[in-house]
Amino acid sequence: MSQFWIYFQIGLKHVLDINAYDHVLFLIALTVPYTFKDWKRILILVSVFTIGHTIALILSVFGIVTIKVNLVEFLIPITILITALYHLFTAGKTSKNDSINLVFFITLFFGIIHGLGFSNYFKTILGGSATSKLLPLGEFALGIEAAQLIVVFIVLVISYIVQTVFRFSKRDWALVMSAFIIGVVIPMIIESPIWNR
Repeated sequence: MSQFWIYFQIGLKHVLDINAYDHVLFLIALTVPYTFKDWKRILILVSVFTIGHTIALILSVFGIVTIKVNLVEFLIPITILITALYHLFTAGKTSKNDSINLVFFITLFFGIIHGLGFSNYFKTILGGSATSKLLPLGEFALGIEAAQLIVVFIVLVISYIVQTVFRFSKRDWALVMSAFIIGVVIPMIIESPIWNR
């Protein structure tokens, strides 16, 4: 049980680390157009993201996929930017059911990219064979899922307060937050080491 808590807490800290706020930014960008009544859809999206994240770690642990750190560090803010831009341009529009599968697929793909960003560190903290890393990886994934649900819950609470107390419309909230996220992410992309040759 103690080993479970070790990897569970590593997963929690991976998401909630204030110095590595890209994960939180992505979750905010993902959650911003939703309210508490959309909890099922949000739960599925967050879980799909965790599945993508875990798939990336499994592929990395078994040596199936290796990717340059600079490229992943560049792609992570790109995924945040795309998500925020999508919600900026679709704010206030009713979500079409036919686009749900596309959103889930993109979220899964973005989860894989974010997972690759953590894969090198994850491999260094675990010794042994690739198969012996599967259980800790599952424990880590549960920690990630729990941390993501904490972040999503906080975003939904803030969203509720802003929309009820301060009378922001759902559309305005999505526009302001998406624009804010874009403003934070663009410097991350510009300062990416990938531009250094």
